[in-house]
Amino acid sequence: MSTSFEKYQKRRLISSYFSVVISISLVLFLLGVLGLLVLNTKKVADHFKEKIALTIYLKDSAKEVEVKQLQKSLTMAESTRSATYVSKDQAAEEHSAAIGENFLEFLGYNPLQNSIDVYLKADFVAPEKVAEISADLTKKDFVDEVTYDKPLIALLNDNIKRISFWILIISALFTFIAVLLINSSIRLSVYSKRFIIKTMQMVGATKKFIRRPFVGKSVQLGIIGALVAMAGMGVVLYYLDKTFPELGLISDTVLITILFVGILLMGIVITWISTYIATQRFLNLQTDELYY
Repeated sequence: MSTSFEKYQKRRLISSYFSVVISISLVLFLLGVLGLLVLNTKKVADHFKEKIALTIYLKDSAKEVEVKQLQKSLTMAESTRSATYVSKDQAAEEHSAAIGENFLEFLGYNPLQNSIDVYLKADFVAPEKVAEISADLTKKDFVDEVTYDKPLIALLNDNIKRISFWILIISALFTFIAVLLINSSIRLSVYSKRFIIKTMQMVGATKKFIRRPFVGKSVQLGIIGALVAMAGMGVVLYYLDKTFPELGLISDTVLITILFVGILLMGIVITWISTYIATQRFLNLQTDELYY
């Protein structure tokens, strides 16, 4: 009889621990995904910024030496990620491929100009900085025109600021909710053992002695939950790296380390604090208050 009861109690205990681990791992997984988004916001924004080209159209009278010097100076400039020379013949081929027909046949001449496509580093893709770079280039005698998508740059910068702000707000909100959810799971786990806590206290055990096994077990469950969450994050990172290889998520070991260590620390800290508060609450209750 006692053996059956012990088995039943053991199953209940395992079920309780399992539910706590699942709750912790799900919450930490969601926080990990959100953390991944926060840590990569700048990287994603920079990726799109560096796709915007600044095109320098050269006059037909431009000398080859001048063009090469300009391209070299642009390549070596602090603001430049890459600078590519595009001849008028190459531009005509690309344009013909884009429209699906050779427009040179009915025009009889090539109206396009030699040009240099400049891709700036993300930190320099801002309306004021791009306008300043464009103005400096336009001053050169052999430069006919400098063009870039002004509305797109302005819109991109405004949207990045707006999205970054809301991501921070949502991150703070989700972190608060995560703490509450994990705290609730831990409190329910401790609540089921409130009579054991009071019995130990009545036979003379100190509060520190009583708390120690509860805190130790909860931290252990928090670590297991964090490991499960990290395994889920590993799958997400692998999928994102396959889908968006240009972001180099897996190759960024510093980011992955920060993310995984953060998940592990949150699993430990939240469970430790929640268990400490929960056990302290039941330790301070009178015996007759345990039934309410």
